[in-house]
Amino acid sequence: MAAVTVRNLSDLTHEALKRRAAEHGRSTEAEIRQILEDAVRPVEGMGTALARIGQRLGGSDLKLPRRTTRL
Repeated sequence: MAAVTVRNLSDLTHEALKRRAAEHGRSTEAEIRQILEDAVRPVEGMGTALARIGQRLGGSDLKLPRRTTRL
């Protein structure tokens, strides 16, 4: 795995990161890693997000036909 060093981070920013990490129950390093992953993760469509949530909650797969033309 790659390692990244961030230099010249202000004390104010570092303290804010530590507070945010504590709020999420993570180490500061894990919080920074999550922030970076969220920043570069591809954006998924609303339908894909809803289907993923439904599957995670044990919903059923309706196999609805997908519209290919715009309204």
